[in-house]
Amino acid sequence: MNLKKEVTPHQVVIPEKQFKPIELHRKIQINDKMQKGYYFLTKPTGKNFDPEFKPELTPQEMLALGIFGGKYMTDCKKEFPASWFKKAKFSSTKKNPKLNYFKVDASLPLKEWQKKGWINPADPRGWFQWYCRYYYGRRLPEEDKRQIKRWKAIKRHKMAILKNCHPFDLSCRPKQRQALLHWAYDSRKI
Repeated sequence: MNLKKEVTPHQVVIPEKQFKPIELHRKIQINDKMQKGYYFLTKPTGKNFDPEFKPELTPQEMLALGIFGGKYMTDCKKEFPASWFKKAKFSSTKKNPKLNYFKVDASLPLKEWQKKGWINPADPRGWFQWYCRYYYGRRLPEEDKRQIKRWKAIKRHKMAILKNCHPFDLSCRPKQRQALLHWAYDSRKI
């Protein structure tokens, strides 16, 4: 990535010339504990997704249902529309699995994600941060392709629930159901 200026490992600056000027073209400032910089919105919010990417939940719905123990992006509220956070279940101190929809812990620590090479510096918090920014209207073609491929691979958990559980038995495989919620699959409907 050719950057306009030198940045720290947690700061991302997407070059302005990389985007065609369009009516929606808007600069979004990033200023949180893990990242400083900016990016541009080039698509309307919630529209013009890759045809292979069909999430069942919006970021706003996911936050309201309860994901990541309520301790995810609590310092990123200024980056996204305030409406996304009105009903969000956040923990004021540390991760609390009881805030998750299925009341179980279904996520690895960020250090594990980093160790496995799942993190791109553009989105240092991982897939959900990428999804929020993609939904909001940011596009990074290569990273989008990688993350959509990862999203599609998670569908194996949906197949496991379909194979092993009675329809709509939400007590069956709660950890897999919670993990699916983290990936914008609505596991309440399986």
